[in-house]
Amino acid sequence: MGTHCPATSCVEIGDSIEVVNPDFPRGGFQAAIFDFDGTLSLLRRNWQDVMIPMMVEVLAATGTGETRRQLYDHVEEFVMRLNGRQTIYQMMRLAEEVALRGGQPREPLQYKHQYHELLWRQVGQRVEGVASGRIPREEMTVPGAESLLRALRDRGLTLYLASGTDLAYVRSELGVLGLEPYFGPRIYGALDDYKQFSKALIVEQMIRDTGLSGREVLGFGDGFVEIEEIKKVGGLAVGVASNEDSRQGVNGWKRNRLIRAGADLIVGDYRQGDALLHRIGME
Repeated sequence: MGTHCPATSCVEIGDSIEVVNPDFPRGGFQAAIFDFDGTLSLLRRNWQDVMIPMMVEVLAATGTGETRRQLYDHVEEFVMRLNGRQTIYQMMRLAEEVALRGGQPREPLQYKHQYHELLWRQVGQRVEGVASGRIPREEMTVPGAESLLRALRDRGLTLYLASGTDLAYVRSELGVLGLEPYFGPRIYGALDDYKQFSKALIVEQMIRDTGLSGREVLGFGDGFVEIEEIKKVGGLAVGVASNEDSRQGVNGWKRNRLIRAGADLIVGDYRQGDALLHRIGME
């Protein structure tokens, strides 16, 4: 796990790049891996506001003596700790929690389908809105994301995308946002056979395919998992503490968790993309 960055020792560059670990790798990057939701896309923003209440309802139905507030806090902790892994893992944990309270859990895949149906009521409208031109795609993208992808590609980096969201959704939503060309075939997402996908596997595959050392890998994400996996191989981890509603500034709750996960740098978005590239030795 990463070390907390006391306010007195955090370094700020401009108004949006915070250096947590001054000894982060600089320059020589050959590949970059991105998470999708909250890191590039805002189409699924506030997904946790659907998942957490759904799980609270499921657990409350077991007849537990816990209050709704207690259940919410407990569910929020494990849901966000598993953020970045495939959705099925959060549903597996839900089934375990039901059983711990003496209930009869449904299959995790059934919980996942229930969640997707609830979430799609919001996401489907956004996807349709962008696809039809009613909503500008920039409104559903983390600010500066496409400019950063273009800059990294133009500098010769090979770009990968790995998301805990189901692969079919990821491909579709990348296309709607116009970001698919930056990644080509290197797009990975959750599979029905969940054991065949993990971000750790994708990072390993990326290093194997490119013949790179971990030191030459740059990673961007707004959840624990991708940050931890990039740091395990010795790469540079940029924590994206995006404010998904306002599209401005840094989400303090995300920031704190990303620092605990080991992020080297924290950004709220990519508006300061040129400054970020300068800071990591990629002018």
